[in-house]
Parts: sequence; C-alpha cells; structure tokens
Amino acid sequence: MSLAEHLTELRSRLIKCVAAVFVLGAVSLVFARPIFGLLMKPVLDALPADGRALVYTSGIEEINVLMKVGVYCGIFLTTPVILWQIWGFVSPGLYPEERRYASPFVVMGSLAFILGALFCYLAVLPSMFKFLLNEEESLAISQRLDVGRLRADEALRFLSIGEAERAGKLAQEASAGLKAEGEGQMPEATRPPSESLELEARLAGLGRLVDAAGEGFGTPARTVLRQSLEKRLEALEAYAKEDFVGSAKAMDESASLLAGVAPTHAEELAGLWRLQKELALGKARYAAHAWTKPMLTMDEQLSLVLLLILSFGIIFELPLVMALLGIVGVVKASWLMKYQRHAFVVCLILAAVITPTGDVVNLSLMAGPMLLCYEMGVLAVWMIERRRAKQEAQQTGITPTTGA
Repeated sequence: MSLAEHLTELRSRLIKCVAAVFVLGAVSLVFARPIFGLLMKPVLDALPADGRALVYTSGIEEINVLMKVGVYCGIFLTTPVILWQIWGFVSPGLYPEERRYASPFVVMGSLAFILGALFCYLAVLPSMFKFLLNEEESLAISQRLDVGRLRADEALRFLSIGEAERAGKLAQEASAGLKAEGEGQMPEATRPPSESLELEARLAGLGRLVDAAGEGFGTPARTVLRQSLEKRLEALEAYAKEDFVGSAKAMDESASLLAGVAPTHAEELAGLWRLQKELALGKARYAAHAWTKPMLTMDEQLSLVLLLILSFGIIFELPLVMALLGIVGVVKASWLMKYQRHAFVVCLILAAVITPTGDVVNLSLMAGPMLLCYEMGVLAVWMIERRRAKQEAQQTGITPTTGA
C-alpha cells in the first residue's frame, strides 16, 4: 500500500472510533448522573460527614459535567472497538500465524484497561483524597470529640430517667477518653480558640443538662430547676453583651444550683457539667486548629478523577502496546533492557507529574504498577522474539541458539 492508501485507511478507522464514541456516549448520557455519583464516591467519602457535597460555580457547570461524563464513558466503553481498529490497521504487516492473535489482543487489552481503571478507583483514589482533604491528626481529634459527644448524650439520657449513678460513670468514661494520651491528642492551635464559640457550646450543654435533670427528678425539683434556669438566662444575656467572664460565672452558678435537685447525686451532676465544659473547650480548640474547609467544584473533581482513571487504564495497556510494537518489529527486547534504567526514571517522573499528592504512598501506587507493566512488556517482547526465532529456525531447518 502507498502512503496515501495508509492514510486513507487510518482516517477510515479513526472515523469508526469516533462514531462509536458518539453512539456509546449518547447512551451513557441517560445514566450520567448516577455514573457521576459513583465516580465522586471516593471524593465524598474523604470529606467531613457534615460537608459531603460538591458545588458548581456557574449555571451551566452541572450540565457540562454530565456531558463530560457521557463523553468519557463513551471512550471507556469504546475501548474494544478502538483496540480492534488498531489491530486491523497493523495486521497487514504481520505474518499469517500472527494475525490469529486479533481476538486475544482485543480481549486482553479491554480487560487490562478495566483492571487499571478499577485499581485506580479502589486503591488509589480513596487514599489520595483522604490524604488531600484530611489531616490525619485533625481527623483523629474530630473522631475523639464525636465519641465524647455521643457518650455525653447517653449519660444525659440515663439522667433523664433518674439513673444518676449510671450517668456519672458514663461521664467519667467520656472525660477520660477526651484526656487520654496518644493518637488524637489536641495539638497546639494555629490561632487562639474562640471564646465565643466555647461559651456558646457551654450554654447549649447546660441547657441539655437542665432538661435531663428536670425529666429525671420531676416536680419536687421544680423550684431549684427554675433558679438554675434563671441563672442560665442571666448567662445568656451576659453572652449577648459579650461579657464572657460574667457569662461563664453565671453558667457555673447555674450548674451548681442543680445539686439541689438531687443532693445525693451532686457529684454525678458536677461530673456531667465538667464533661460539657470539656466538650465545649475541645470544640473551640478543634475549630481553631482546623479552620480551613474544602469547597470542591464538580468540574475540577471530575476532571481529576477521570484523568487518573484513564491514566491507569493506559498504564495497564503498556505491556500489550509493547508486545504489539515487538510483533511489528519496532522495538526489541535487547534495546528495552539496555535502556531499562532510563525507563525507570521516566516512569517515576511521569508518576510524580500525574499524581496530585506528594506523599510516598500515592506516588508508589502510581509508579509501582507503571514499572511492573514496563517489565511485563519487556518480558512479552522477549517471548515474542524467541517464538519468532524458533519458527524461522524450524522453517529453515536450523536449530536456534537461545540467550538472554
């Protein structure tokens, strides 16, 4: 075939690939929204529980994102068609016995692409976004505060049914958990804790404590509860005037009045109030430490996820591409092994460029499969050359010599 004929055939096969992408992409548009939700799951899972949402910054961004999902799904689904067209383009230059590998080439190429995409989605994306969107220390602190709040709520529920002793034990356990040394210990904040936020949390905690005491000890304690509520109201008014010292003092007085509700359980009530103060202080310190929050847009996150998924799909195609180049005689195993160290450096550089994080784990998850695929490609080219040499020797009647 002449060069013009080769270009004509190439154009014909490219048109077929583009047509397949458009058809399958149009079908994917029907399911674009659930597909987008599936793709964004690793991103949303890495966000704080109360902030798992993506934003869009223009009226048409959401539509553009869904259309992009359809196009990329069309490319993903068209992988077998693309591989078949590639094989059809290079097959005229192959030996007749080599052309029978068309079906294995398409099947293995499709499986390799899917395997690479799944490896990225299941192994790389969760760890990468967890590293990007969460500071490990802050995450541990947040979990510790959440557990403390849950235990405090359970303690108040026991107090509301009159089980003051049980409530006191739960309060001690929660307080010990907040003060425990080790992972999740509150670090030095990058800015002073907000006194306003701490007192606001104290006021809310005192209100829950008064409500639980009123339910647990009933009508006989009504007078004492009223006095405690009056003091809490006084603390609220001082807080509104930004008299934080007076507000804190009034809240302590309100909590101390609760001892009159059940004099025999004054120690347990005091322990519950201490727990509410510790939780309020922990909330303020955590807010001072983790004062930045992610606000992720739909388009940027989709582009990042698709880039990585397609990159890993192509990386896992590397052995097959190298084998195909070996079949047509473009590369040789000896040449690939000679420049193996250079290939390793190139793989590491590409992994560092593609990976958006700088940590060793995610860089290894990108570079490791890339290096492994390169080695598998070298092995495949060597096996193809050895098989071809054996076949040629059988045809000429000469016994081939094998070497590294």
